[in-house]
Amino acid sequence: MNAARRDYSVDRRLLPMSGMALLIGAVSTAAAVVLLDLIRLCTNLFYYQTLSLAERAPAGHALGPWAIAAPVAGGLLVGLIARYGSDKIRGHGIPEAMEAILFGQSRMSPKVALLKPLSSGIVIGSGGPFGAEGPIIMTGGSLGSLLAQRLHLTAAERKTLLVAGACAGMTAVFGTPVAAVLLAVELLLFELRPRSLLPVALACACAGFLRTLCFAAGPLFPLHTPPATLAALGSCLLAGLACGGLAALLTWGLYRVEDGFGKLRLHWMWWPALGGLVVGIGGWLQPRAPGVGYDVIGDLLNSRLLLEAALALLAVKAVIWLLALGSGTSGGVLAPLLMLGAGLGAALAPALPGGSPELWALACMAGVLGSALGAPITAIVFAFGLTGDGSALLPLTLTTVVACGVTALALKRSIMTEKIARRGLHIHREYSVDPLERLQVADVMTREAVAIDGATPAADAWGTFFGPRGHNGYPVLRDGRVVGLLLRRRLQGAEASRQPCVIWSEPLSPSQVLLAGMSARHAAGRMAQLGFSRLPVVDGPDSMRLIGVVSLRDLLANSHVLLHEETVRERLR
Repeated sequence: MNAARRDYSVDRRLLPMSGMALLIGAVSTAAAVVLLDLIRLCTNLFYYQTLSLAERAPAGHALGPWAIAAPVAGGLLVGLIARYGSDKIRGHGIPEAMEAILFGQSRMSPKVALLKPLSSGIVIGSGGPFGAEGPIIMTGGSLGSLLAQRLHLTAAERKTLLVAGACAGMTAVFGTPVAAVLLAVELLLFELRPRSLLPVALACACAGFLRTLCFAAGPLFPLHTPPATLAALGSCLLAGLACGGLAALLTWGLYRVEDGFGKLRLHWMWWPALGGLVVGIGGWLQPRAPGVGYDVIGDLLNSRLLLEAALALLAVKAVIWLLALGSGTSGGVLAPLLMLGAGLGAALAPALPGGSPELWALACMAGVLGSALGAPITAIVFAFGLTGDGSALLPLTLTTVVACGVTALALKRSIMTEKIARRGLHIHREYSVDPLERLQVADVMTREAVAIDGATPAADAWGTFFGPRGHNGYPVLRDGRVVGLLLRRRLQGAEASRQPCVIWSEPLSPSQVLLAGMSARHAAGRMAQLGFSRLPVVDGPDSMRLIGVVSLRDLLANSHVLLHEETVRERLR
């Protein structure tokens, strides 16, 4: 029996799923290229009135105050697309992907795959203060989901390909495949199994290799900081507290803004235009605030901005980002959080000993991102992947975990899950091994099973087996084989009949009985599917010979062990 047990529950479906994941990795990379080209095209149209894919920032325009109209126009277009196309394009991508995975059986529509990158390109290209990561996560996820639906895969397999597409898109944009895999683990997969983790990792690796055909290889923000000294220990603790506080403030502020828009006596289609008006005014005051802002992140990490100028820029960035995103437009959160976190580090650097200003900008960048998302490991590895700065890993780790501790204690939900909770859907994000996954049917079944011969008259079966102390159901045998399950409710009304009881039994096929090597979780699922509180266990689908019975009481019997581990405080023996 023990020889049949495995560390992981995998089967041959892993091979075709891996092949499909490689395909999704390539498709998502192409989608990322198209999205970034669309952002460049829209930027040139809105701010320079040219048809070009040249890399230009909105800050270089010569429109003067007329530039305020660009984000307003972008917001109007996106509002129209959302109302008459699909309202699923609203928001920053990751919460929508999480909702589709947990509550929508990982189904996404072709409209979302087309309209999300289009709307995001318009918003960001017209000055929206967002990054491309949220839209490409939604777009790549939609492509993976559509492929899975086309191939008639299961909901679990659809989830795998959806997440593979989403994370491959993130890899293509940022060049951080390991962080993308960790994002899947901490935010999207809601499991840690080879059946899903390996295809997602393959898709990210494929995207990581293919992106070098279109983008420069190497870190997006190359950086090298001197190793931190012992004094940095206390500095990391203080920086972590500040990062957690800022992340909590941004999360609270975003949803207060959403509440404010919800009180307007104006159709939500017009909200993105109002948000765009704020973006336009902010861009007029601080020309570098609109747009993706990767150049600003690089300047903050390398201490190329005066502190006063950086603080003014980041204050405007925070305001326009919160108001634009709260208006329900299409955008992302990763790049703005990176910028605001780096700005916090630049502001704190003069008061933090033990490291260089560049180190604190990097550490706070990871701290704010990880605590806002509730994904500390992703943030740590993401910051490392963006910079390639291995000497900063220790301060990154301490700062980020302290920051995540602050938000875990201060907030009920993260910036990602609050939006879903407001729709009446709760997400529990903690991972633990299901106690029923640890056990096999052989561990919980009652081996001395009582069965009824199918030829037994119904009256005799009722009188012998279904008394006050009897069970609600018994296996029915014919020629030593399990053929059905005789239930108390089915036999009621036939207590006096002399006909064989097998007539009133629920027939069981080999696919409906339990095997000793199945997991207890599988047994619980099958019982729920059939609506039975007991099921027979056989030695094999061919012989159908009865070797035991599993009841709901058997499945719950081990729950007291988990309760003891969680609640009982033990003394040293």
